[in-house]
Amino acid sequence: MQLTGMSVVLTGATGGIGEPLCRQLVAGGARVLLVGRRADRLAQLATTLVRSRAAGRADTDRGDDPRLRVDVIAADVSTLAGRQAVVAAAETRNANVLIHGAAVPAFGPLQQLDDRSLAAVLATDLFAPIALTRDLLPVLANAPSASILMIGSALGDIGVPGFAAYGAAKSGLRTFTEALRRELAGGPIRVQYLAARATRTSFNDARVDRFNQLTGTAIDRADDVAAAIVAMLRSGRSVRRLGGAERFFSRLNALLGPAIDSGFGKHRKALATVSREATDAAPASKA
Repeated sequence: MQLTGMSVVLTGATGGIGEPLCRQLVAGGARVLLVGRRADRLAQLATTLVRSRAAGRADTDRGDDPRLRVDVIAADVSTLAGRQAVVAAAETRNANVLIHGAAVPAFGPLQQLDDRSLAAVLATDLFAPIALTRDLLPVLANAPSASILMIGSALGDIGVPGFAAYGAAKSGLRTFTEALRRELAGGPIRVQYLAARATRTSFNDARVDRFNQLTGTAIDRADDVAAAIVAMLRSGRSVRRLGGAERFFSRLNALLGPAIDSGFGKHRKALATVSREATDAAPASKA
């Protein structure tokens, strides 16, 4: 697929990977429907994208109004009303690409995660992409060629201490993608999955940054992850996992499982250190 033929629905548009991905899609000529929960941030991003597109147009593009390239919708796709609004907007724009970028984090020892945190990560990172995909299938099926791309995580392949809930959601997303790809095989809709590794964005708080530092975790730039997503859309590739070490350990984990549990000792130690530091830094409660 060429970017100029894409009408993209992007959830999590204002997120850490979402913003550079929007820039690259629009710069390449794609039409993008920005989906997020905060109307103010969506409007600001849309204005930036339109100005950038207008400034970067070639002479041959002078008849292309950049405002037609970008639209926004403030919606919570974990709710029925939010999904209905997105589906209506996608249908109007003849969407043929759906990218699931919306996600919320959940880091820390499991016993420190309350019900609200668990519900949020499962609702946003797993339930919402499954439900929205289902709801948008009729729209995508009307296109001669369409793509559904899930932005997953290496943590969905490798269970890492501190990411039990987040990893569970991403693991579910990976399995959903695999099953749906096989379900829709032979039709006009491609189903794709990109497993990102740690990425330097505001998505991660200081505790995760500290954890990555202690464990020596490699971290990608958001622009590089966005470029990998765009490359996948162009190529039609089904699965891609970023990071050589992550790909290796993903295969090793699938083959050996419990046999490599001892290899996560530094991660358990780092999690304990980060949790202790966070507790020490927290203000003392008033008596």
